[in-house]
Amino acid sequence: MRLRLPEERPTEPPTGYKIAHPVLSQDGTRAGFTGVSLGGALPYGVLDEARCVYGRRHRAPHRRCDCGFHCVHDSAAAEAMLCTAEHRAAVLLDVTVLGAYIRFEQGFRYARQRVRTATVGPCACGAVAGALADAGWGRPGWRALTAACAGCVRGRTSLSLASFARLAGEGLRVRAGSGAVAAPADLGVSELVAEAALLQARLDWFQTQLARLDEGGPQAR
Repeated sequence: MRLRLPEERPTEPPTGYKIAHPVLSQDGTRAGFTGVSLGGALPYGVLDEARCVYGRRHRAPHRRCDCGFHCVHDSAAAEAMLCTAEHRAAVLLDVTVLGAYIRFEQGFRYARQRVRTATVGPCACGAVAGALADAGWGRPGWRALTAACAGCVRGRTSLSLASFARLAGEGLRVRAGSGAVAAPADLGVSELVAEAALLQARLDWFQTQLARLDEGGPQAR
């Protein structure tokens, strides 16, 4: 006799939490996320559908496979994963579980999701993040991004938190660990200040490079 999983029909989509790395497409036109474990090779958008990471033709989540999006019920459990060395640069995602799902004691494995909020941790120097900058690694066609303050961006490819939210679309909200929110549109004073600080940091870096060229004379050019 085959055992059937109990069915649930909630009136509202369940919610959950997970961690992921923000990513930017090679041409700079798309933004999304990539997982930290099984599905890390398949970047996904803010609103996306899971695919089997093993290339099988069944729909995710299949009860005899590990495929599908994963999340946990408790935000504290997801935040605890950010303490490990390999996950320090990841961000915390608040997601809505859509489509078919399988419930476990700690969370869900499910077919579709919408990322509602991404919370970015501090810069490596300890300052509050004002941007997401090139992390120095990535996936084919995608650059991984990491939290950076205005002073640590330098010449790296980067986006302010508000710019990442706008590029990712679908109403995503991105916030720094301090709680300052960067909405996809209608920027407030705090977002504009962050944008200005990021631009100033880039300008300072370019001025430094120009000064070095001038000191080197014609041969440096």
